Amino acid sequence: MGKGDHTLIGIVGNMELEKTDFYLFKGLRNVRKKLECVFLDKGIAMVLVGFLLGRALIFSQLSPFALPFFACAYMLRRRKSPLVLLGLMAGALTISISNVIFIFTASILFLMSFRIMEKIHEVPIKVIPYYVFFISFLVKCSFTYVQNGKIVENYDLMMACVEAGLAFVLVFIFMQGLPFLTTLKKTKALKTEEVISLIIMLASVMTGTIGWTIYDLSIEHIMSRYLVVVFAFTAGAAVGSTVGVVTGLIFSLADMSSFYQMSLLAFAGLLGGLLKEGKRAGTAIGLLIATLLMGMYGNQGGSLSTAMYESCIAVLLLFLTPLTLTERLARHIPGTTEHAHDQQQYARKVRDITVRRVEQFSSVFKALSTSFSQPEKWMDPEKEQQEYDLFLSKVTEKTCQTCHKKSLCWGAQFDKTYELMKQVMHEMDEKSGFIPAKVYLPLEKHCSKAGKVRDVIHQELVFYQANKRLKKQVQESRKLVAEQLLGVSEVMVDFAKEMKREQNNHHQQEELLLESLQDFGIDIEQVEIYSLEPGGIDIDLMIPGWYGNGEAEKIIAPLLSDIFNETIIVKHGEPAEIPQGFHYITLRSAKAYAVETGVAHAAKGGGFLSGDSYSTIELGAGKFALAISDGMGNGERAHQESNETLKLLQKILQSGIEEKVAIKSINSVLSLRTDDEMFSTLDLAMIDLQTIEAKFIKVGSAPSFIKRGNKIKKIEAGNLPIGILDDFDVDIVSEQLKPGDLLVMMSDGVFEGPRHIENYELWMKRKLREMETDDPQAIADLIMEEVIRTRSGAIPDDMTIITAKIKHNTPKWAAIPIRKTTRKVSGAG
Repeated sequence: MGKGDHTLIGIVGNMELEKTDFYLFKGLRNVRKKLECVFLDKGIAMVLVGFLLGRALIFSQLSPFALPFFACAYMLRRRKSPLVLLGLMAGALTISISNVIFIFTASILFLMSFRIMEKIHEVPIKVIPYYVFFISFLVKCSFTYVQNGKIVENYDLMMACVEAGLAFVLVFIFMQGLPFLTTLKKTKALKTEEVISLIIMLASVMTGTIGWTIYDLSIEHIMSRYLVVVFAFTAGAAVGSTVGVVTGLIFSLADMSSFYQMSLLAFAGLLGGLLKEGKRAGTAIGLLIATLLMGMYGNQGGSLSTAMYESCIAVLLLFLTPLTLTERLARHIPGTTEHAHDQQQYARKVRDITVRRVEQFSSVFKALSTSFSQPEKWMDPEKEQQEYDLFLSKVTEKTCQTCHKKSLCWGAQFDKTYELMKQVMHEMDEKSGFIPAKVYLPLEKHCSKAGKVRDVIHQELVFYQANKRLKKQVQESRKLVAEQLLGVSEVMVDFAKEMKREQNNHHQQEELLLESLQDFGIDIEQVEIYSLEPGGIDIDLMIPGWYGNGEAEKIIAPLLSDIFNETIIVKHGEPAEIPQGFHYITLRSAKAYAVETGVAHAAKGGGFLSGDSYSTIELGAGKFALAISDGMGNGERAHQESNETLKLLQKILQSGIEEKVAIKSINSVLSLRTDDEMFSTLDLAMIDLQTIEAKFIKVGSAPSFIKRGNKIKKIEAGNLPIGILDDFDVDIVSEQLKPGDLLVMMSDGVFEGPRHIENYELWMKRKLREMETDDPQAIADLIMEEVIRTRSGAIPDDMTIITAKIKHNTPKWAAIPIRKTTRKVSGAG
C-alpha cells in the first residue's frame, strides 16, 4: 500500500470522526432540548419546586413560601397553576395534614380575592403582595384559633405577622426568579436585584430538603455547597460569598442547628471565587479548604469527616455540571467575562446593523444621483426637431390656416416655405421682433401675410425661448441635486468606514502608562486610553485637584510626548466637582504643523463695505482652509455675493464633502438663484496639517505665490468665475509645502492694483523677494501699503490679501528628557 493510500485513509478517517462528532453534538443538543421541553414547557420544574417549597419551614412552624409561589405562578403561568398547587400540597403532606389544609385554604382565598381584584384594579399585579399579606395573616390566625381552641395570643399574632411579612417579600422575589423555571422571555443581563432574588429562591427551594440524608450525609449541606461553588466558579468571589451568606441565612432560619453553615458557605464562596482562575479544580480546592478550616475551628453540626464527605460530593456535582450550563448562567450575571463578551457582541451587532443601514442609504443616494444626472431627452436632436415642428404648427395654425395660398405654400413650395419660416425664427430678435431686410424681403415676396406671420412668430418665439430657459434651469437643478446626492453618498460611505473600526481595549497599555507616570513621581488616579493611533492619540487622565499650576501642560503632556514619540497637548480639562477633589484632563495628539495667518483688507475708495470676502477655516479633519471671494463690482450687492459664496463653501466643506464637488455645487446654486449677471471669483487653498500638502482651487481668481527662501513660485489655474458657465471642470493644483514656506493669496484689486506697472507678476515677485521679515501680518500690511502708494493713496478697487506661514507645531512646553529608560507604550501592547 502506497503513501498516497495511507493519506487517503487518514483523510477518510478524519471525515468519519468529524461526522461522528457532529452527530454526537447534534444528539446531545436534541436531548437537552427534550429535557428543557419536559421540565420547562410541561411545568415539571415548577411542580418539583412547588413540592420542595410546600415542605419548607421557617422556625420549624412557619410556611411562608407556598402562597407567594402559587400567586406568582398563577399570574405568570396560569395554565400550570393547578399543577403547582398539587406540588405544594404534596410537599406539605410530607409534614402534616394541617399544612395541606393551610396551603389549600390560602390558595382558594387568593383565587376568590383575585376575581374581585381584577374588577377593582386596572393592574392587579401591583396589589398582589398586599392581598397575599392579608390572606396569609388571616388564614394563619384562623388556623391558630382552630388548633388551640382559644383566643389568639400576642405571640401567635406576632408569628402570623412575621409569616405574612415574609410572604409579602417573597412575592417580589418569586416574580423575579420564576421566569427561570419557565420558557418565558428572559432578559440577556440580570440586574443585581434579580441575581439576589434568584439566589434567595434557590436557597428557599433547598430548605425543602432539610432532614433528607443518604448514609448520614445531609442533602441540604451537599446542595447548598454545590450552589455556592457553582456561583463562585461562574461569577467570582463577590457573587460566591453573597450566595454563601444568603443561603446560610435562609438555612439557619429554617433550622437553627445550621447556623454555623453560614460561615462555612460564605468562606467557601469567597475562596472558591478567588481560586476560579484555576478552573473547576481551583474552586473545588477553595471549598475543601474552607470546610477543613471551619471544621478544625469547631464543627457544631457533626464530625469533620462527614463535612469533608459532603463537600467532596458537592465538588463531584460541580465537575459533573456541563460547562455550557455555567457559561449560560455567566452570560446573565454582570461583571463576568462571558457577560462582557455578550455585551461586546451585541454592541458589535448593533454597529454592523447601523453600518449596513448607512451603506444602504449611501447606495440609495448614489442611485438617486445617477438618476438625476441622466442627460435630458430634450437635448437630443430629434427632440429639438420635434419642438421646432410644433412651433411651426402653432404659427401656421394662426396664419396659414385661413389663407387662400395655403395649398400652394405648403404643397408645391413646401421646402421653400419651411426654410423661410426657419430663417425668420433664427434671425428674429426676441425682444423687439426685428427681422433683417435680407430675410424679411424674401418672406414678403413669398407670403401675402408676411406682417402677420412675423408678429405671430415673434409672439410664439417669446414663449418658446421662455420654455427653453425653464427646461435649462430644471436641468441645472437636476445636476445640482445629483452632485449634492453624490457628495452625501461619499460622506456616508466614509462615516460607515469610521464606524467599522473596532474600539480596542488598552488595559495593558493603561497599566504601563500609569506605572510610568507614577514612577516619575506624578500622582495619577486613573488612566483611560481611547486611541493609540499615530497622529490620533486620545487619553483621559484623572489627576488631583491640587495640580492647579499647569502641571498637566508643563509636565504630564511633555512626558507623554516623550513616551509616545509625538507631540501630545492638553486639549481640555474638567474642574473637580468638590474642592481638592480629582478632575479629568483630555490629552490628544497635536497637529504636526501649524498655520500662522495675516490679513490685510481695504474697500474701494476707503469705504466700509467691500465686495471682497475672506475666511480662514480650520476643519475637523486636520485641514486648514484659506479662501478669498471677489463679488462682481463693488458695494453691498458684491459683498453679499462674495459673502454668500464663502458661507456656502464653509458649510459644505465642514460636512466632509470633497472640495471639487463643493465648488461645483456652489457654482450651480449661484447660477440658478440669480437672473442678472452677478458672478463671484473664488480662491481656495486646502492645507493638510499632518503632511502640509496643499490643494489650490482657483475659480476666476488672481494667482497666488509661494515664497521659499529667495524663490517665488506662482500658482494659477484657468477656471472662469462662478456662475458664468453652467457646467465646468474644476482644475486642482497640488503643491507639497515645506516648513517655513510663506503662502500669499490676493484678490485682483491687489494683483492688478499697482499703477504704471506692465508686468504685475514680476513686480509682485520682486516685492516678496525684497521682504526682510517673515511675519505674515507684516508682509500683508507691507504689500497692501506698496500697492496703495503706487496709486498715490487712492484705492480704486476692493483689495484683500491673505498670507500664511507654515511652521512646525511645537508646544509651549517641550518634552522632558528622562535619564532612565522609559518603557514605550505602543498600540500593539
